[in-house]
Amino acid sequence: MASLLAGALACGGAQSELDTTEGLDDGSAPSATSNDESEAADDEASDDESPSPDGDSTDCEDIQVRAPLRRLTRFEYSNTIRDLFADDTQPGNKLPSEELGNGFGNDAESMSASSLLVEQYGNVGEEIGQRAVANKDVLERFAPCAHDVALTDEAECAATFVNNLAPLAYRRPLTDAEIAELLDLHHRLRQDSADFATSLVALIEVVLHSPEFLYRFEWGDGSAEDKPRRLSGFETATRLAFLFWGTAPTKELLQQAADGGLDDDDEVRSTAERMIDDPRSRSTLRFFFDHFLPISSLAQLERDDELFPTFHAAVGAAMREEIHQLLEYEIFDGPGTWAHALTAPYTFVNGELADFYGISGVDGEAFQRVDWDDEPRRGILTSAGLMAGTTHANFTSPVIRGSYIVQRLMCIEVPPPPADLEDEIKPPDPAEGGTARDRYEQHSEDPACASCHVLMDAPGFALENYDAVGLWRDRENGFEIDPEVDMVGVGQVDGPLALGEALAASELVDACFARNWGNFAYGLTMGEQDECLRLDVERAFARADGDIRQFLVELTQTDAFRYLPPREAQP
Repeated sequence: MASLLAGALACGGAQSELDTTEGLDDGSAPSATSNDESEAADDEASDDESPSPDGDSTDCEDIQVRAPLRRLTRFEYSNTIRDLFADDTQPGNKLPSEELGNGFGNDAESMSASSLLVEQYGNVGEEIGQRAVANKDVLERFAPCAHDVALTDEAECAATFVNNLAPLAYRRPLTDAEIAELLDLHHRLRQDSADFATSLVALIEVVLHSPEFLYRFEWGDGSAEDKPRRLSGFETATRLAFLFWGTAPTKELLQQAADGGLDDDDEVRSTAERMIDDPRSRSTLRFFFDHFLPISSLAQLERDDELFPTFHAAVGAAMREEIHQLLEYEIFDGPGTWAHALTAPYTFVNGELADFYGISGVDGEAFQRVDWDDEPRRGILTSAGLMAGTTHANFTSPVIRGSYIVQRLMCIEVPPPPADLEDEIKPPDPAEGGTARDRYEQHSEDPACASCHVLMDAPGFALENYDAVGLWRDRENGFEIDPEVDMVGVGQVDGPLALGEALAASELVDACFARNWGNFAYGLTMGEQDECLRLDVERAFARADGDIRQFLVELTQTDAFRYLPPREAQP
């Protein structure tokens, strides 16, 4: 196949600039608040001058966004291939791993294209094409004529195939020139002795290798060079589909865009509400929380069998599923807030996990809700999965647990240790006895370490009643564990349940959760240049009253979702 495609990959050139929506009536860029008068009223006191972290004011009256060019992640690639070709082999897993960047692997500025990646796109694309052409139902979808095509009908059948496949893959209508280019490729391959089925495989491979498939090109409307550009309907459809479903827009969603059904903020909102309620949104939520929480590798977690005889891989897998089941219930059937997910008085277990926790009356593989009652656990914060996932050995580390809470749940940046100390820093030896708190408090007495450890250690100490697999303990090495701490930014808390309540009530935790969703939704890492975007996202979270499902809908109403930067500002 490689020899047949030599020189043919020129079919995948970058899209020419197309106007796919009508421009604004007066030719000018809209006001950031013109489409939502109630939002303007809510934010009237804060929109003009909002406090920035350094105490200065930030002027966010004008639309200020950036939109880096995004490539499909492995997760998005696999989902899109599944939906295009009924191919559930997850071919994206064969591509090189992304740099985590913002923690989710979709930070556009961290997505370099290595030679290995380019090579794998070709290999994976050919495999996908072969499976697709061998699938009768797939051929029926794109070109029923392909089952029994006569030589005289080949050109027409190939055109049907291209016209049904390429717009879905490119997420927009094709130009006549793009269609002609693909059909010319098919003609050349047939002249070069490829049979008809092989030529269709090649067409699929070229489409999947095209930048128009791999990247999410966005051109916006025809605004002036110095004005923000409203997304086209097709670009809006693409953003909606990848945000809520982690895949390319469906034929129906593209048709809605073609009919002008995504040109208005209210229409975008109602579409977003429909999409978040669709079961397809749940896999994207799982993907987000698998990366936001330290749970994705629980089934591969290793612990000493003698120290932890009740823990094994199946328990680790059940711990991960427990958290997903709890979050799914909270978001779709429960109170729906991040605060309540952190402190919910119930969880979901199957028989194996119930035995691990010491819960009676639960058998079998199915997960069911159980109340914690007087048990010392609440919500995902004190779940065995979160405790085990923030422990990297057979002994707990208050620093690792505390660092996760401070940096990931509160977005407080803790600088790395100075270079001259990095090689000398070693965790205290568990064999020294006492509790982990005794050992680490001595370890952190050095003034060079104290400034950072005062942030990280306290929440870790508050969680020391959970061992390295997340089971409760009152004592360590025969010494009673003291979980009472004074935590920076939170205050005095006495133990894990009080810590959970304090974090659930923290504005820092709310803002951090919103910021992580903003990074994921917009495919970037918010920095100093994104102060207005950060404020926009946090206000969206406030408008939703912390309700996660409603918050995701609100993200589609922000400037960052609706607009592109002025052309002169686009890198």
